[in-house]
Amino acid sequence: MRAARFHEYGGAESLVIEQAPDPHPGFGEIRVRVAAVGVNPIDWKLRAGALHQLLPLELPAIPGRDAAGVVDEIGDGVQGVGIGDRVFGLGGVTGATAELVILSAWAHAPDTWSDEQAAGAGLASVTAMGGLNALGSLTGRTLLVEGAAGGVGSAAVEIAVAHGATVIGTAGERNHAFLTSLGAVPTTYGPGLAERLSALAPHGVDIALDTAASGSLDDLVAITGDPTRVATVADHAGGQRLGTHVVNAENDSTLLAAAAELGRQGHYTPRIEQAYPLERIADAHAHAERGRTRGKIVICL
Repeated sequence: MRAARFHEYGGAESLVIEQAPDPHPGFGEIRVRVAAVGVNPIDWKLRAGALHQLLPLELPAIPGRDAAGVVDEIGDGVQGVGIGDRVFGLGGVTGATAELVILSAWAHAPDTWSDEQAAGAGLASVTAMGGLNALGSLTGRTLLVEGAAGGVGSAAVEIAVAHGATVIGTAGERNHAFLTSLGAVPTTYGPGLAERLSALAPHGVDIALDTAASGSLDDLVAITGDPTRVATVADHAGGQRLGTHVVNAENDSTLLAAAAELGRQGHYTPRIEQAYPLERIADAHAHAERGRTRGKIVICL
């Protein structure tokens, strides 16, 4: 199969397109012929070697954790999915940016989503839903999403609105119209946030979700009044220091199915900033590393 690989840790230029061995599913896994792949921060951090001590890789490695495509091989013990079904989901921390990928968690992709949107939904939706679930019921509560324009943040906004929350989202001013289109009340991040929120939410902010790791956790705890009313999916050290909920992304088919159902209902549409062909994966990684994205970056095969 064709795949993107890196043979040593380094910059985006270390990525090459070459032939790699075809993978085969083990127990409880499926193999998917890939249509599109999401690009996530962990992809370029692993490629750069920034996570080498925590997650050492066997090189050469194929970047990518989530993908969408059509099932073409099914492992033992798998039920509820058939050859030819269109799915999206998650595999290991690497392996997705290739013609074939092994998924250990998946859901049927809604017809309302393009392949690019389905590819952008996997890691973003389970991360957003994990963070939101840690905060309890959303109905009737005012939620602040820090970093609301990114892949996880934009997913969290739509999912929270669908569950009855009033959502205020922080982002740069260029993304405020985008946040409004998602159903959030936009505001800027940084100094003076508490004062801006007092005007936007005179009855206070009930809960907060940090998706940005921008150093704002102390402020979010002060704004909500209680560290247990704050969850972070991005600043694990800060969350542990302050006693907030600290959430890791899980390969959870139940969360993926819930995201897909919201998609079928028209309540959640993964937002794609840009799609790149496989041959331009270095450009896709460089784009992701610059940050400040509006939604997801994906790679099309």
